[in-house]
Amino acid sequence: MSGDGSAGPPPAPPLPPAGPLEPWPDTVRWQSISSDLIWVELIRLAMVLVVFTLGLGVGWALSGNGFLGAALGVVLLLGVLRGITIVRAVRAWGYAERADDLLVRHGLLVRRLSIVPYSRMQFVDVSAGPLERAFKLATVQLHTAAAASDARVPGLRPAEASRLRDRLTALGEDRAEGL
Repeated sequence: MSGDGSAGPPPAPPLPPAGPLEPWPDTVRWQSISSDLIWVELIRLAMVLVVFTLGLGVGWALSGNGFLGAALGVVLLLGVLRGITIVRAVRAWGYAERADDLLVRHGLLVRRLSIVPYSRMQFVDVSAGPLERAFKLATVQLHTAAAASDARVPGLRPAEASRLRDRLTALGEDRAEGL
């Protein structure tokens, strides 16, 4: 005890809530996307790598230029690093439905949280390219008046993509009527 009768230093003030450096709110239930999206992205990467490595490899074999050999090595190294980041990046995707808006999170180095109010949605797309269809996946794309606020949720099973599209469309229409 100090001479004035107090028991020590005053208690520290409470910590402020998580700021912009921690964008993932932990008060919502995050839905993850299908891990099959990893295979889709790895196949896309492999297709690009095949083109570059074939081009560089043939050029190196025909010319004997050491620069092309070094470029081939760099392309392969970057391909391996990108493959590793694809796995982590797909696992970073998530979405959460709240009463008035949809939250979409993604990103590793640069984390991004998109909050799309249902009342701001103009339309919702569901798309699936050939690779996505082969793995039974689809992407839900939300469009708003401001293109910068559009959000997408890739790697959903078709049934979940349809459910989410229908729910978002219904909620968007309900909220727009109240304006």
